[in-house]
Amino acid sequence: MLTVGRTRRPAAGSRGAPLRAVPLWACAAVLSLLLALLMLVAIGIGSVDVPVADSWRIVTRHLGGGSTDDLDIVQNQIVWEYRMPRVLLAALAGAGLAVAGVVLQALVANPLADPYVLGISSGASTGAVLVMTSGAAAVGGLGVSAAAFVGAAVATGAVFLLGQRAGRLSPLRVVLAGVAVGYLLQAATGYLQLRSNPNELRRVMFWLLGSVAGARWDQLKVVSVVVVTLTLALTLCGRRLNALVTGEEQATALGVDVNRLRVVLFTTSALLTGTVIAVTGGVGFVGLLIPHIVRLAFGPDHRRVLPLAALLGAVYLVGVDLLSRTADAPNEIPLGIFTAAVGAPVLLWLLRRESEAGRGR
Repeated sequence: MLTVGRTRRPAAGSRGAPLRAVPLWACAAVLSLLLALLMLVAIGIGSVDVPVADSWRIVTRHLGGGSTDDLDIVQNQIVWEYRMPRVLLAALAGAGLAVAGVVLQALVANPLADPYVLGISSGASTGAVLVMTSGAAAVGGLGVSAAAFVGAAVATGAVFLLGQRAGRLSPLRVVLAGVAVGYLLQAATGYLQLRSNPNELRRVMFWLLGSVAGARWDQLKVVSVVVVTLTLALTLCGRRLNALVTGEEQATALGVDVNRLRVVLFTTSALLTGTVIAVTGGVGFVGLLIPHIVRLAFGPDHRRVLPLAALLGAVYLVGVDLLSRTADAPNEIPLGIFTAAVGAPVLLWLLRRESEAGRGR
């Protein structure tokens, strides 16, 4: 069970983080290089394999603004039009969900929280499934992604209003409101699924489990602006997040406007999550898994955790997407199946680790 509203102790193992003394720039450089190499491999692997050298030439030619007339037409279309947007969307989605997880865990002062505690995913699912099963006319002509974002925004607004106590955002009420709103919207989504036909149901299930298969260049504009801008802004607020997780009284004593900061964190985590799941569907456990790995490896300082979580989240989801389209080729497996298969055992391990750490204190 989540426990909120108490002074949070540093995550177990954070004091002995093995890479804590390594400069931030060095850690970021290694993760960036790993991400670049993995992305290059990912854009070359699929139903039609493209050699890494050819993939590199195609990408650099497009990025450099050079002529593409001498490139293989089929390879150029596969790499640049289909796989490059997909890989970039996976990287942005992984980064956004990881950062949202870090922010939410700081907001409710609990390391076992993740973005879906807020009920945002359930809201997005209801909006998307409504379009898939009832048609765009049911939501004013909105497409699936737009309806998903609207659903996420509505859920966020409800949790925000219900999560306040005496005009202040309460971590405990945020969690309880998020759980209640999430269950209510899940019930609505279940009802819509019952009314759908078999063809619609397959599409619905695939969306609910998450995928970046239909990524397009035009989708990346909004997602990239939101993820990059908010990650940079939150990193600049790293000191205040560090103060917040020490407890409300200590943070106030350090000059932090706790209520205002909680509102900002709530809004940014909701915006990150809503923007990502509107285009990828329900990809779970990224916001829970990645922040823990980063804190265990690099320490609990949010000035390090936020940028490194973004990079590791990007690496993780690009790798998961590559696995999803190669594990059962030519069929594709939704991302949520793999992220849950990895995330659930990690959650159980974390629970056991915290229990053992508690007995040792």
